[in-house]
Amino acid sequence: MRTIARAVPPRPVLIAAVALTTAAGSLLLSPRTAGADPRPATREGSAPDRRAARAPAAAARRALTATVPRADPHLGYPRRQVLSPDPANPADTSLKLGLTPYDALAPRLNSLQRLGDRVSVEVAGVSAGGHRLYLVTVTAPETAAQATDQERMRELIENAPATAAKSPEIKAGYKTPVLFDNNIHGDEREGTDASLDLISQLATSNDAQTKDLLAHSRLYFNLTANPDGRIAGTRANANGFDLNRDLITASQPETRAIRALTIDKQPAVLLDLHGYVNGTLIEPTTPPHGENYEYDLFLKNTYANALGMESAVNGLGYTPGRDGVSPAQIPFRDQAEGWDDWPPVFTPQYAAFQGAVAAHTVEIPLQVNNAAYDTFPTTELRRRAAINVAVAGAAMRATLNFVRSHRTSLIADQIEMFRRGATGAEQVPVSARTVPGVPGIGPEDVYTTEFPRAYTIGADTAGARLVAHLLANDVRVLRAANGSYVVDMHQPKRGLANALLADGRDISDKVTAMYDISAWSLGRLWGATVEAVTTLPGTPLATITAPSPAARVAPHGDLRLRLTDPAEFAALNSLLRQGIPVRRAADGSAIMPESARVKATEAAGEYDVAFDAAPLTGTTTTTTALHPVRVAAAVTAGELFALREMGFDVTPVSTDILNAGFDWSKADVLFVSAGLDHGDLTPAARTALGTFLATGHGLVGRGVTGAALGSAAGLLTATPVEGDEEANGVVRVVNSGPVTLGAPAYGFVYAPVWFTGLGPGVRVEQSYATGNPLVAGHWRALDDGSGGPAAAAGRPSVVSGPHAVLFGTEPLFRDHPKGELPQVGRALFTMAHTYDGTRAMAHASSGSVEESK
Repeated sequence: MRTIARAVPPRPVLIAAVALTTAAGSLLLSPRTAGADPRPATREGSAPDRRAARAPAAAARRALTATVPRADPHLGYPRRQVLSPDPANPADTSLKLGLTPYDALAPRLNSLQRLGDRVSVEVAGVSAGGHRLYLVTVTAPETAAQATDQERMRELIENAPATAAKSPEIKAGYKTPVLFDNNIHGDEREGTDASLDLISQLATSNDAQTKDLLAHSRLYFNLTANPDGRIAGTRANANGFDLNRDLITASQPETRAIRALTIDKQPAVLLDLHGYVNGTLIEPTTPPHGENYEYDLFLKNTYANALGMESAVNGLGYTPGRDGVSPAQIPFRDQAEGWDDWPPVFTPQYAAFQGAVAAHTVEIPLQVNNAAYDTFPTTELRRRAAINVAVAGAAMRATLNFVRSHRTSLIADQIEMFRRGATGAEQVPVSARTVPGVPGIGPEDVYTTEFPRAYTIGADTAGARLVAHLLANDVRVLRAANGSYVVDMHQPKRGLANALLADGRDISDKVTAMYDISAWSLGRLWGATVEAVTTLPGTPLATITAPSPAARVAPHGDLRLRLTDPAEFAALNSLLRQGIPVRRAADGSAIMPESARVKATEAAGEYDVAFDAAPLTGTTTTTTALHPVRVAAAVTAGELFALREMGFDVTPVSTDILNAGFDWSKADVLFVSAGLDHGDLTPAARTALGTFLATGHGLVGRGVTGAALGSAAGLLTATPVEGDEEANGVVRVVNSGPVTLGAPAYGFVYAPVWFTGLGPGVRVEQSYATGNPLVAGHWRALDDGSGGPAAAAGRPSVVSGPHAVLFGTEPLFRDHPKGELPQVGRALFTMAHTYDGTRAMAHASSGSVEESK
């Protein structure tokens, strides 16, 4: 489910119209009955996750190394694969709901393949928890030659849209691709069971409509996008990631599998099955709308399909009084704000950049997760789950009816989307004239942008990583003669290219609140040098399929590794674990002797980093010996994953873990941002923590939680001031200290924090820029005028003392802002090497930090 914490009204101009269509009155204002989910049809709050993550290191390793298998597109259908069974798991949380447990999927899919020649099953990847991801394809049989023809037409649609628009072969014979994405939130399961029922029906039905549908369509089912969560009953996967927030970063294997499906299959229509909003919520969304879409094409088809789904869901006959099920709702029509499609971190919004001209989140009605799962009788949970399966099935069947009756126009609109990108055509603003048949379009729905002619990207480790990411998203990249990269914005998927690389927009004045993040710029946050340009470079440009390696090792002398990129920290940590002697220079770089060249060469190749020759004089001559850093971390899931991406040895901790008795000899430094409250520690745990900190081990903290611990432990005097908790975005910063040396002049905030009341010896490492520090995003002052960007302007955002570093920004947020990660790496190394004997002697004489205060 996607919600914010407040209800929002219908569009004012539509209240009367909606009331006339519903016997019970307004769809949103009708009373809830017993048994119905009482929550409003709004999204979940943007407040940060304050729970400490405990994901196993093995899940992170799988995510960091997993590759997505890509099937040969020229193979015919069916593509049968006999799946080996999984061990029976009586602890699978689906069982309580009467739904299909994960271990039953493989046998069920084997049976479905045996029903005829329409069903194919492939393994599309492996989850972070090690479970198979199943892709089911349902279509009329195809020979290898016919499959090759389909792939040729698919490529023509994307790569030569002007030709494709005139092709009678495509109009007559191209099969419309449709993708059903299920269970991306692990505790929203019913889409999987509805898909199994639908697949079974399609496999055996011989009516004319089914035969016509399968002759002219390929139906793809991502059966469970999050098997880890399905089994455990959690929203997140085994790494603690909400996968429906990860489509831009694609840090997780499940998300990369979805990305591959949307690229390879190029669906014209996508449904993403979720829960729970009563009545069933069917996108399109409220403003603000993503400014990089061809939104006229998208709204036209998404709204039309939503009407069909609404009719089918309401046609099931469920009522509020008898069943606890309210009528379906369409946010675009029925709400003013609160359910936007601004960030492409969600599956439907991402798919819109890959060719989907109708893409929907569908929120089925009756809650069976969270508190309901734990408190409702099993009979009631199963009643609700059965209704949800029926609702999901009705939405899916209505979509298939829409696809069958609109096949030609859907493909034509997909071709037009790619044509506009390839030719650099202007976007078409939505209006009653450009999107006839969609009621209530107003100026609040018009979001367009000016695309630059191109972007240039520098050729270094960060640039290579960014280019690899763009190519993985099917964005075309060129290489200039000088080695730099060029993204020509005259390309079919220019919308996605711009969504990834542009700064974004400050939309604080557009709506009162946003659902999730409002800015995510890879151009500002990934550490690469990215510039928008008005003309293509005059030098020759060559198409590439992979970035050129940035790895190099100086041929002579001692070696220097700059520590301004997460890959460089991963290389450093690898070398330290191998016993390579490394010293930290005054400029923050890592220096190693010439004798380490063999190991450095191996690390350069593995992590794609550069080892330069260490200068004989200057800022690198004053050095401190480094040792491997072991981090005790009470942090969010995204932060834990980012620390492991940088190669740190991390042990998750929390208030409960410390109270149970934690062996502090396993740690060199403590990182705290979530889930550790000094006041909730037992006396024994508080004493143990105090001893650890008093004997020279430092603290890295983020946000108010980290700052509170620093204050309670007497490590640093600084008062955190928390801005609007729902604010987020890309901000301008000014770097002024060794921790932020070499960091970008931009940061990311999510519930931004700044510091006042700095005590003696506290250094300002970074500050928010003066004026309005917000570059892009949504950050408004609170009702009393406080907490806005003006209040933060010029204030310290990162501060440090001899034994603590505190961050008010979000440098590790969801493992996304890659260019910000090294700030935390520097802080951890600094705080892990703070011991000078002074604090140890003070501790020995006083007993503990608490006693010495």
